[in-house]
Amino acid sequence: MTKSLPPFDRLVEQFRRLPGVGIKSAKRMTFAVLDMPSEDAQAFADAIIAAKAHISRCKICGDICEGDVCSVCLDSHRDQSILCVVEDSRDVAALEKMREYHGLYHVLGGLISPTDGIGPDRLLVRELLRRLDGKVKEVILATNPSVEGEATALYIAKLIKPMDVLTTRLAYGIPVGGELQYADDMTLFRAIEGRRKI
Repeated sequence: MTKSLPPFDRLVEQFRRLPGVGIKSAKRMTFAVLDMPSEDAQAFADAIIAAKAHISRCKICGDICEGDVCSVCLDSHRDQSILCVVEDSRDVAALEKMREYHGLYHVLGGLISPTDGIGPDRLLVRELLRRLDGKVKEVILATNPSVEGEATALYIAKLIKPMDVLTTRLAYGIPVGGELQYADDMTLFRAIEGRRKI
């Protein structure tokens, strides 16, 4: 059906397939591509094709990488005893940008969401459990504080509990610059629960 559309509409439809891109944004991107010199448009298309051809998932942690194993898993200076479990590669990038975490990662590839038909079997949970071979002393569950993130964290915590591995959860609360009166109940609960001594 898409192939029968005129080229402009085909490109708009392709941009609309990206997460968070509506019709207006898709048209704006299409016009931007059309305004590019031909060589820039070709470089843009080549970059997409090269990324699809050369970027894969790390066979150890599930993060994106070029090759079989990512740079974090290959880094012998990382703390091998701590494993941070995240939903996807964007979370790894956010934590790495902070430059304060020096352990390893495990990317689940999503969250448990029965309404979307996503069960634990669709995530890299079995692979996570296989990594808990005695070297890992702590698993940090760093899923988002959403219903799906909480359900996923609880599910994984139950599986890990008999393995004698410390399981922790990220503390969530009031953001810097935020005001208590505008915080929702869950945020306030997390802020109280995650309080620490000063």
